[in-house]
Amino acid sequence: MEYPSAVLTDHPPAILNLVRSLEFVTLTPQMRDTDTSRDLQAFSLAIASSQSGVAFCTQSGRILLANHQLNAIFGYAANELLNRDLTALIPDVVVAPTPVAARRSAARDGVREADPTQTVREVDGVRKDGSVVPIRLAVTQTWRPDGLFIASIIDLSGRRSLEARLSMAEHRVKFQAAMAELARRCAATTPDQIGATVDAVLYEIGEALDVDRCVAYLPSGAPGADLRAAHRWGRSGCRLPAADFNGLQGLPWTMAQALDGRTVCVTTLDDLPDPIDRASMAQLGTGSCAAVPMGMNGTRGALVVDAAGERTWPDEALDALQLVAAVMGQALARKHDFDRHSSSVDELTRQRDHTRSENAVLRREVNAGRPDCTIASDSVAIRRVLAQVEQVAPTTATVLLLGETGVGKEVFAQAIHNLSPRQRRPMIRVSCAAIPTALIESELFGRERGAFTGALSRQIGRFEAANGSTIFLDEIGDLPLEIQVKLLRVIQERTVERLGGNQSMKVDVRIIAATNRNLEAAVANNTFREDLFYRLNVFPMTIPPLRERTEDIQGLVWTFIDEFSRAFGKKIDSIAKESLAGLQRYSWPGNVRELRNVIEREMIVATGPTLVVAPPRPVSTQRQPASSKLVDVEVEHITSVLQSCRWRVRGPGGAAERLGVKPTTLDSRMARLGIPRERPQQG
Repeated sequence: MEYPSAVLTDHPPAILNLVRSLEFVTLTPQMRDTDTSRDLQAFSLAIASSQSGVAFCTQSGRILLANHQLNAIFGYAANELLNRDLTALIPDVVVAPTPVAARRSAARDGVREADPTQTVREVDGVRKDGSVVPIRLAVTQTWRPDGLFIASIIDLSGRRSLEARLSMAEHRVKFQAAMAELARRCAATTPDQIGATVDAVLYEIGEALDVDRCVAYLPSGAPGADLRAAHRWGRSGCRLPAADFNGLQGLPWTMAQALDGRTVCVTTLDDLPDPIDRASMAQLGTGSCAAVPMGMNGTRGALVVDAAGERTWPDEALDALQLVAAVMGQALARKHDFDRHSSSVDELTRQRDHTRSENAVLRREVNAGRPDCTIASDSVAIRRVLAQVEQVAPTTATVLLLGETGVGKEVFAQAIHNLSPRQRRPMIRVSCAAIPTALIESELFGRERGAFTGALSRQIGRFEAANGSTIFLDEIGDLPLEIQVKLLRVIQERTVERLGGNQSMKVDVRIIAATNRNLEAAVANNTFREDLFYRLNVFPMTIPPLRERTEDIQGLVWTFIDEFSRAFGKKIDSIAKESLAGLQRYSWPGNVRELRNVIEREMIVATGPTLVVAPPRPVSTQRQPASSKLVDVEVEHITSVLQSCRWRVRGPGGAAERLGVKPTTLDSRMARLGIPRERPQQG
């Protein structure tokens, strides 16, 4: 039988004694009594068949026996390791000497030596060719007097290679997962955060690939004009290209490849065919680089990573870079579109504001060309009235303005005056309903000193003040009958006589009267003089209510907005469409005056450039049904007549005259019905 090679020294008895002392070798009594060579042959067979390399060494480390696995691990032929020093194979081997006392104690026992001790370490061994091999070294130290020890060696190269492959696979999985996460972040970020996200992703790429620089080159103008280093990251101490560095000029070959959709990877700068590219890279301190194309809205940029030293670029790294660059390009394209859209919106906003400003100027210019700036003439009805204004204004004819309360009769009166030759002097306004009856004569015609109790000085009347100008008699229908007589004389003769005086004065006055009453009905009821009505009704003009000219509401609203903007120091550029539609649907019982009050209120509370107006709620005008009892009808009729003549019972135009009864009869009737003798005081 041929055994695998096992090398023995010239000390068989020592080896046999060693074998007998080892726990892992069991010797039967027959084996102990057999020939030494047979024992050694069996022992040699045992260590030769071991999966580990085995060496028996003296205390000094000289190899006495080595199996073929040990030869294979260190690259030696059979018998080449005999008598070699183990430290030549394993420089880090350490064998603790067996204490002398322990040896002597073992020798005295004679039968059995002390138990061996074992140390295990992973160290590097040296092969015959000088290469390093990782091994697992187990040193079993016997307690024999001669200090022999056993070295068991396992080659770890295969395990280390497997561990390296597993680590590489794990690193590859982590790297791909990291790149996928970066791509997800680029795809999910909002347009306003894309720039910051790209900068953060460049940092993550640099850390994951262990490179020194990451630069995203993007077009800053027209496609093909340039590629600027828009986003840059570099490790501390590394130079970066300037933000205005043009990649098409500084890296012409690399950028040309990227623009054609090709990936570039160079292990050394010598692999770059263009000297301009090499010079630019060398100036940055680059030793190797990789560039992948990056789509940008129909054009392309490039994502360039580089390292200071030479290196290779694995396919999985390039694939991951291409994925991130593609998603990054899409994100930057979204940002480009978003910025362009925002710029367009800003431009539209600027143009809208400019148009609004121009509209405001045009509105003011148009209003300035109208008879009066507060007259909105977008409706046919008002244009017809304005045409009448232009016709009558240059004349001296008396004008009677008719219409509901709040339609703006005074505004039209002012327009007539402004278009007349009398415009250089102010128009004199008189509200006939606001002046007490006792004072209305002196207010209109003036008074002399001592004309009545309390008249301590002379006072000219409104007609004298309006000499050479225009007098506007508002609410002419409320003028008492006795004053109507004197007014008729002024209209006929154009002369006035102060109260308490006896001298008539000639006046050149243009008369414009206005009322919301039906004067023809008042004439029929004997509450207004017929002759005065005909004197005033020379050129009647009826002002339509606001509900009949809704087309004018928008113009009136802007007129009032401009007025209150100047008064309150607020700038209003627009009015909500819903507000304007609501204003046009409202019936406006208070007419233009009510609309003006609504706009004034909303201007006070307005906080922005857009005015929001809530139309007022309609006021219920339902009245309780009148009583059908005779006494209630009589009370209502007498009260109505008293109100029309300002609670004056006696005299021309008094309630008694209008009712066709004697004053004393009316007094007794009023006392019986509980009607007060004087106008009730307002609470």
